[in-house]
Amino acid sequence: MAHAHDHPTDDKAPLLAKILTVSDGVVHGTRDDTSGPILEAHLRAAGWDVVGRAVTEDGAEPVAEALSELSDGFHGLLVTTGGTGFGPRDRTPEGTRSVIDREAPGLAEAMRLVSPLGRLSRAVAGTRGTVLIVNTPGSSKGCVETIDAVLDVLAHAVRLLVDNADPHPGTDAPATGR
Repeated sequence: MAHAHDHPTDDKAPLLAKILTVSDGVVHGTRDDTSGPILEAHLRAAGWDVVGRAVTEDGAEPVAEALSELSDGFHGLLVTTGGTGFGPRDRTPEGTRSVIDREAPGLAEAMRLVSPLGRLSRAVAGTRGTVLIVNTPGSSKGCVETIDAVLDVLAHAVRLLVDNADPHPGTDAPATGR
């Protein structure tokens, strides 16, 4: 029996994703964004339609502002890369917690189990309206490893958020006449 998450592009609605790179160095031009493009290519290969990429500096407030802006009117997956460690400016989880409605601890827990260094991650995952926000590390290897740990359930999670919150016209949803 096939599951929705096996072939995310088989369903009618495309699976949309956005990526937010959190890095002072990238914002100030002292470092290239390698994780954002790698995550984009990886998600595309898995059947996601990446419709936006952005960069913000480290810190809870810049992350919260960027996440709010990227999620307004959006229905899909929003993956952050960077700011999840023990550095003094690593505040992505704090910024994420300030904008999400509900945490999804099972996703963050699964992502931490992929490698010994994963245990040092403070990353969180949660929902904001019809957006699933997932934090990943800033390293190219770490962001792919951790997203792979949950990739098999992300399509199902996003469809639950989007379809249950705002059924698409033409579905079997009963008309209420209200």
